[in-house]
Amino acid sequence: MNKNKLGNSGIEVSQLTLGCMSLGTDFKEAKNIIDFALDQGINHLDTADLYDFGINEEIVGKAINGKRKEIVLTSKVGNHFNKQTGDWFWDPSKEHIIQGVKESLQRLNTDYIDFYMLHGGTIDDPIDETIEAFELLKQEGTIRAYGISSIRPNVIREYVGRSSIDGVMMQYNLFDRRPEEKILDFLYEHSISVLARGPLAKGMLSNHANQQIEKKGKDGYLGYSREALLQISEQLNEWNPTTNRNELSLKYVLKHPTVASAVFGASSVNQLKETIDGDFHSELPDEIYSALQHLSRPITYQTHR
Repeated sequence: MNKNKLGNSGIEVSQLTLGCMSLGTDFKEAKNIIDFALDQGINHLDTADLYDFGINEEIVGKAINGKRKEIVLTSKVGNHFNKQTGDWFWDPSKEHIIQGVKESLQRLNTDYIDFYMLHGGTIDDPIDETIEAFELLKQEGTIRAYGISSIRPNVIREYVGRSSIDGVMMQYNLFDRRPEEKILDFLYEHSISVLARGPLAKGMLSNHANQQIEKKGKDGYLGYSREALLQISEQLNEWNPTTNRNELSLKYVLKHPTVASAVFGASSVNQLKETIDGDFHSELPDEIYSALQHLSRPITYQTHR
């Protein structure tokens, strides 16, 4: 599988990333999914301390035991949570980030995290303090690089201007084209990579699109009505009924040169197999990319500009 550089970090991530949030809490099944992903050339695993209140990190850490050097490991911090009560609150303070990484390292059974992200963020955060924490962790070798997981252009611009982030994780797919408005080009100009999460739009852009639209999009999705989602799905089917919808959707977000990897989830080995079944050695042709854009519509950021 092709690999792409993550910003200026020197880290190379596979163009497809296994998002671990959907692994569940059955260790054997989760390990089978991770092992299969690694066998297929995926080297990048994405988790977060908040997923299942730390259990996800514990499962990932146990599953990759003995394989750590083969893997680019990503985690996230910023949510102060109580595993016993299930409560959490936003905390981007230096103190919490320093403590949070210690706890994540313990759960992940490793002494470093390749890429560490702030799991959200607002314009009212103590941004300089947050950056100071990440820079300290980077200098001491606890993390190799850092970034943020955010869809907020105003927050992203602050971090680009004030820090040495190497990547931004954001939702991006054929239905949610907000990053195309300004952010993708902006990050590309600053040599900062994008990790595109949600590339299959909750399965509504997958091989099971209509079924998932009826489940996940019955009340609409980002300004699209259920009827509009089904219409686009039908147009895609008429356009090329033999098209592997998963491959098409993943390659769509990978088209922009600043997107280093498409981050998708899987709750079973069979689901993982189906998602990555395709030719990812070549990029989407320009004419197909343009045709897909004409089927959907650009969406602009209405808040957090």
